[in-house]
Amino acid sequence: MPSVLHESHLFLFRNQPALAADLIRRVLGVALPSFAEARVGSAELTQVQPPEYRADLVVELWSDEAAVHAIIVEVQLAEDKRKRYAWPAYVANLYARLKCPVSLLVFAADEATARWAGCTLEIDGLNRFTPYVLGPSGVPEVTDEVEACENPELAVLSAMAHGRDPNTQRAAEIARVAQKASDGLDSDRSKIYFDLIMNSLGEAARLALNQMDARTYEYQSDFARYHIAKGKAEGRAEIIIRMLISRFGVLEDSTRVRLQGASQAHLEGIADRLLTAQSLRETLGSE
Repeated sequence: MPSVLHESHLFLFRNQPALAADLIRRVLGVALPSFAEARVGSAELTQVQPPEYRADLVVELWSDEAAVHAIIVEVQLAEDKRKRYAWPAYVANLYARLKCPVSLLVFAADEATARWAGCTLEIDGLNRFTPYVLGPSGVPEVTDEVEACENPELAVLSAMAHGRDPNTQRAAEIARVAQKASDGLDSDRSKIYFDLIMNSLGEAARLALNQMDARTYEYQSDFARYHIAKGKAEGRAEIIIRMLISRFGVLEDSTRVRLQGASQAHLEGIADRLLTAQSLRETLGSE
């Protein structure tokens, strides 16, 4: 079953199909034909019954009522030897169906997987297959607010790719710009994008982002304000949980769940009692 991370990346490409073509042109330097529209096509690539081939996503580039190019987007979280046999079949079947050139773009979750995916596949004799591959380091660092607002999916993808960069200030700035671009979208998309950005940040970058936002950026949506407060509360709950384990030992699952949903006032009360209370029950008190 596809993971949340896998589906999160595909969500961005589905919402903006032209993003796949933009990355191939801009990052990989590959010339693609001009097109008027990018559409999400059928990902079923089987022409005979066995075996079934289904790609993650198919983007069709159309001009003058005809497909001029197609891009198969595959999100790869780890090495999978079966893909070496499936990818050429994906391309061949889609080529036969659309009767236009086909590219395969692999978006790798980490650099090691990107190196693996980028190897040329030796099929037979002169027949070789090399997919286009993009790892996190290849995703543009979007720090310009105008560019981010014009292409929010690229901005979010940038935040997801660079959220754990050692340069935490840079990671926080990319996330801030992506959040601002997401804030102007419809509420459903804004909510999902905001979560993707925050979940991709390392703890240091998240702290830097919170400090940065307090000085320079006031969220306009009720949703954003709610989730910033929620993120701070969740972080405080995890710290309290670690401190309780250090003092009283392993906590029951029900206690963990209760703490993760506790109010800020209740968590602050636990922190005040933590050093002086004689038992876990006394420390937890009652909400």
